[in-house]
Amino acid sequence: MADRIPLRPVRGAAAADRKRAAYYRAAGPGATRPTRYQLEDESAHLDEMPLMMSEEGFENDESDYHSLPRARITQRTRGLEWFVCGGWKFLCTSCCDWLINVCQRKRELRARTVWLGHPEKCEEKHPRNSIKNQKYNVFTFIPGVLYEQFKFFLNLYFLVVSCSQFVPALKIGYLYTYWAPLGFVLAVTITREAVDEFRRFQRDKEVNSQLYSKLTVRGKVQVKSSDIQVGDLIIVEKNQRVPSDMVFLRTSEKAGSCFIRTDQLDGETDWKLKVAVSCTQRLPALGDLFSINAYVHAQKPLLDIHSFEGTFTRVGLLDLELNQLTKALFLALVALSVVMVTLQGFVGPWYRNLFRFLLLFSYIIPISLRVNLDMGKAAYGWLIMADGSIPGTVVRTSTIPEELGRLVYLLTDKTGTLTQNEMVFKRLHLGTVSYGMDTMDEIQSHVRDSCSQLHYQATTSTPPRKAQSSAPKVKKSVSSRVHEAVKAIALCHNVTPVYEPRAGGTGEAEHAEVDQDFSDENRTYQAASPDEVALVQWTESVGLTLVNRDLTSMQLRTPSGQILTYSVLQTFPFTSESKRMGVIVRDESTAEITFYMKGADVAMSTIVQYNDWLEEECGNMAREGLRTLVVAKRTLTEEQYQDFESRHAQARLSVHDRALKVAAVLESLERDMQLLCVTGVEDRLQEHVRPTLETLRNAGIKIWMLTGDKLETATCIAKSSHLVSRTQDIHVFRPVTSRGEAHLELNAFRRKHDCALVISGDSLEVCLRYYEHELVELACQCPAVVCCRCSPTQKARIVKLLRQHTHRRTCAIGDGGNDVSMIQAADCGIGIEGKEGKAASLAADFSIQRFEHVGRLLVVHGRSSYKRSAALGQFVMHRGLVISTMQAVFSSIFYFASVPLYQGFLMVGYATVYTMFPVFSLVLDQDVKPEMAMLYPELYKDLTKGRSLSFKTFFIWVLISIYQGGILMFGALVLFESEFVHVVAISFTALVLTELLMVALTVRTWHWLMVVAEFLSLGCYVASLAFLNEYFDVAFITTVTFLWKVSAITVVSCLPLYVLKYLKRKLSPPSYSKLTS
Repeated sequence: MADRIPLRPVRGAAAADRKRAAYYRAAGPGATRPTRYQLEDESAHLDEMPLMMSEEGFENDESDYHSLPRARITQRTRGLEWFVCGGWKFLCTSCCDWLINVCQRKRELRARTVWLGHPEKCEEKHPRNSIKNQKYNVFTFIPGVLYEQFKFFLNLYFLVVSCSQFVPALKIGYLYTYWAPLGFVLAVTITREAVDEFRRFQRDKEVNSQLYSKLTVRGKVQVKSSDIQVGDLIIVEKNQRVPSDMVFLRTSEKAGSCFIRTDQLDGETDWKLKVAVSCTQRLPALGDLFSINAYVHAQKPLLDIHSFEGTFTRVGLLDLELNQLTKALFLALVALSVVMVTLQGFVGPWYRNLFRFLLLFSYIIPISLRVNLDMGKAAYGWLIMADGSIPGTVVRTSTIPEELGRLVYLLTDKTGTLTQNEMVFKRLHLGTVSYGMDTMDEIQSHVRDSCSQLHYQATTSTPPRKAQSSAPKVKKSVSSRVHEAVKAIALCHNVTPVYEPRAGGTGEAEHAEVDQDFSDENRTYQAASPDEVALVQWTESVGLTLVNRDLTSMQLRTPSGQILTYSVLQTFPFTSESKRMGVIVRDESTAEITFYMKGADVAMSTIVQYNDWLEEECGNMAREGLRTLVVAKRTLTEEQYQDFESRHAQARLSVHDRALKVAAVLESLERDMQLLCVTGVEDRLQEHVRPTLETLRNAGIKIWMLTGDKLETATCIAKSSHLVSRTQDIHVFRPVTSRGEAHLELNAFRRKHDCALVISGDSLEVCLRYYEHELVELACQCPAVVCCRCSPTQKARIVKLLRQHTHRRTCAIGDGGNDVSMIQAADCGIGIEGKEGKAASLAADFSIQRFEHVGRLLVVHGRSSYKRSAALGQFVMHRGLVISTMQAVFSSIFYFASVPLYQGFLMVGYATVYTMFPVFSLVLDQDVKPEMAMLYPELYKDLTKGRSLSFKTFFIWVLISIYQGGILMFGALVLFESEFVHVVAISFTALVLTELLMVALTVRTWHWLMVVAEFLSLGCYVASLAFLNEYFDVAFITTVTFLWKVSAITVVSCLPLYVLKYLKRKLSPPSYSKLTS
């Protein structure tokens, strides 16, 4: 043996290369590269032929085209306005990104030489083979969390205000008045982030601790997945996930073949045949791998479809909207302070007074807003996980539960998400007769009769007796046709029967045949497509069983136990271009040579003999959501086959245009083939997929299906799942390769109305290159969109385009590693923990067990989370505006003095123990019951318009705050008797009572915890009056005079609002109140 064996790797990586994560990416021989398109010669005149936008364009004799409005990019002038409105954050972010790029500069990728079994010989250092979903490490946790908090204007503002209290001239009150709330907010945030980070660490540890067998000179040793190094020899057992990019060196199967699944790459759970490196497969034993001096020379890592894109963190739309409202409040704060200083007449050090007014009115911007919202989000997450109707649901990102209530687009994977990827044989059509699930026993009877007759003819030299053929001719003809169809299905495939080793077997190649059990119960089928397995399993159920197969022969067993042996002369695998596959076999008992072929109806209709039923029946099956295959055969003489074989061999040796010449030779056989049957196979849907999709559609959510599967398969599932309704037309976007073709096809698509769009990944790439804006705009008008043959990168790009062009909230849902980039790119990601592993589940914001749980997650929990957060946020703002209004009235009456109305513990207590519990109890409020929300998903539509939290609702709360603050302050000043301390007592007590009553006014459905919170807060305030001697006159607050004055002011501030609410519900009731009534 040579000293060096240049192994050709199955993948572009080393024997156990660094972990692109089998959960996320890998590089394979069939990896699709991003297609590059040259600019066409007609680019110049195509710019003068813009896409048509209206139907009138086709009726205009002068021109066939109307222009689509192009996306315009406006440039903002970078001045002071730009800096104040967000430019400062842009500059800070740019600087941070530049520093990160400098510190984490990507090294140059080079080709690698990896020695088998000798990691120590690696010339360069490789990263650990570990999964890491954590956002921070020990050193970056505190700085990272603080940056994430102070990038919000609200928190940054209060940090500046708190720091200003260290300046004696600007000091308003006690330091703890400002630093205690800020410290509490940061403590809650850091604790929440620490819990989320620890959970991510635990999930990563679980994945990285999976054990694998490593082959060493001393034998097998167990190693963790994270401890695998480049160059290690790893033994991967059956049904065990591949831990990293690997080269297939050897298998226990003596032929060197092995079936693998690529569900983490392309989402397909079917088995694909791979062959080991021949020189290492021929070695007598595993240990001999160390006796050869071999290495793998791998090309440098390339960017392919298995790339992974992630985002650092997520911020919900509600947070951004509240941040905008906070900026509006800040402008109001500045304006109010300027007005107060102006009314003062700018006397003395007016700039110092201006800053003191800014501090006095700082409660306009409530610091408790962030902590209330964060605690509310944690509560929503707990309620979701505690919901018994969606068991197993996990909230992995506790910052965006309200995003579930604002979704407009849901982008879903197909395999494993909408379907179970379990194929079931449903229909066999012979032209004149059709068999369904309830008539399979008739097929079984026909096969048994036909096989018995053929066996009798083969074992006797004389023709059958008269009694044997006493059955009518019609029945014999049907039996013969059924038998021919079943036999064709049992022979034309790429399925291999696999038998499990007996218990205690060694599994080594030399003992494999001895240890195997060839009984029917121990047999499983492996193939490149689950359709193939379903067909072979069906032939077994009707009596014709595939019992053995290798590269050169197949064996079938008849119902009587007879073994039929066929030699496999030629195999023509299925390709996406030909849409068919074929096989030429020789019956060993009769020496008859037959060419069998099956494929899609569009490919087979021109190959088979003329008939008047094929197109109609294929259409009927497709409307039922079945995947159809047309089966045909042609009997060949020995001379015909020998002529074909010589021409085929010559074409395969051709240097130029080999593929075209081979296809031309094969086409010479594909003529006038005898049509045998049409089969219908159903890809079993996940439970309750159809009602779930209907619920989401009624909720106003547009659903796009992005899949790596074939166009025909994706179309069938779109129909069977009712993603596309029966009354809707489907426009299949023709394959395009140039700008001109894309231009014409987009114009053709524009003619269609209310039809679903089906487009392939290659055509999508061309259209996005030249007509990105136009394609997205047209697709968004469709009731449903299906993108097939999509790579993971394309899935993520589609999500980003929807976000950029529509500015609507998107949600992506999937179950495989190939869906991770799409999930990470969406505003909200949902992962299903299914057969394709936990990759999508770990990377998503929410993890569910089944697709049907999406309906309740969005319609019930998403809706309630958004409405609760909107009410909670606006109420917290109202709480700050009321007390700021009172401070403004107080300062105006007392000669615009910058003196605080309430000091010390009163301000801290007002924002915490006196009002915190009732306000926070709003997270338990609900306008309708969950059952009603599921029954009427149309209620969800209102949320997408953002009316629950808008400048209109915000302005209404501002008016309420000004009214109540004015009434409370003026009422206290009018009714106080002799001392100023009475004003403080009356106004502050009325303020607390008003806030408690306002919570009761806001609540729509009472919960017992809300009642407890109301009385608990009231009890805390009453009990604290005995200890607040420096703020209140204890003798005065125990008098009847104090009680009636407080009651009168409280009634005047609240009663009109109760009356207005009652009148509004009577005259213009909201949609949910109509249902509850």
